[in-house]
Amino acid sequence: MHLEGKTAIITGAGRGIGMEVAYLLAKEGAIVTVNDPGVGRGGEEIGETPAQEVVSQIIADGGKAEANMDSVADYAATGRMIQKVVDDHGKIDIIVNSAGLLRERMIWNMTEEDFDLVISVHLKGHWNMCHHAIKHMRGAGTGRIVNFSSDAFKGSVGQCNYAAAKAGIIGLTRSIAKETSRYGITANAICPAADTRMTINDAVIANRQRKLTDGLITQEEFDRASRPRGPEYIAPMVAYLCTDAAWDVNGHNFHVERNRIHGYYYGEEAKSLEIGGDGLFTIEELLRDVPSSLMDGAPRVAAPYEKAG
Repeated sequence: MHLEGKTAIITGAGRGIGMEVAYLLAKEGAIVTVNDPGVGRGGEEIGETPAQEVVSQIIADGGKAEANMDSVADYAATGRMIQKVVDDHGKIDIIVNSAGLLRERMIWNMTEEDFDLVISVHLKGHWNMCHHAIKHMRGAGTGRIVNFSSDAFKGSVGQCNYAAAKAGIIGLTRSIAKETSRYGITANAICPAADTRMTINDAVIANRQRKLTDGLITQEEFDRASRPRGPEYIAPMVAYLCTDAAWDVNGHNFHVERNRIHGYYYGEEAKSLEIGGDGLFTIEELLRDVPSSLMDGAPRVAAPYEKAG
């Protein structure tokens, strides 16, 4: 077992990717806290207790686990969750932040509640868990944090709240990596592609087709996204990042799906424009040089608008 005796909290672990991560970490010897409040895809109350069901299965399989039903958006509750693990086991080794929800609308139809709720669960929820856990990890001189971002950080139609949160999670993860590496703590982010309750519906499928039609993804990318991809394909990379062997993998962002894992060059320089003198560009210089130099060969983020006639 690669995680024997480690203590871990996995948020959003009642279903989907989080559940598969909880099962695998427990199988590898970790003592797992399965966190999930049991709400619906949009955060609505549905009267379910999936965390307890996952814990029952882990125990039946010979593992060690307990359930927690708190919301990661609650600062005080996340502090209590982590403190309980420390009180019970003397330490907290691993945090996997996979909790999330969706409120999908075009920006002109999105309500303030839609935006705030998604940000509070995804971005602030990640910050809450990391903030409380790192206080204990620093003293121990070790810790593993795996945060869940998404390829939506590139921009996603009908999901500006979700895309903003997921881009923020990458920035949060990279900042944590830089702040805590001296204490033996690593923080990495996963952008998963898997078929779960949260990621697959008619709107998502239609959006893929629209991206293909607009030339924003290739036929190969469309075909790969359209084949069945279970959440179990994500768990091994998460588990690897939680091992002692991954001590030098820090601040990275990985896309993970069936048969494929890749990294990103995030925030690196592409093409540049430079001038001499005092370095102040004129509008005329930018009109001349941006299309032919800075934007030449740059990937399209959105289909250009062309006026009729």
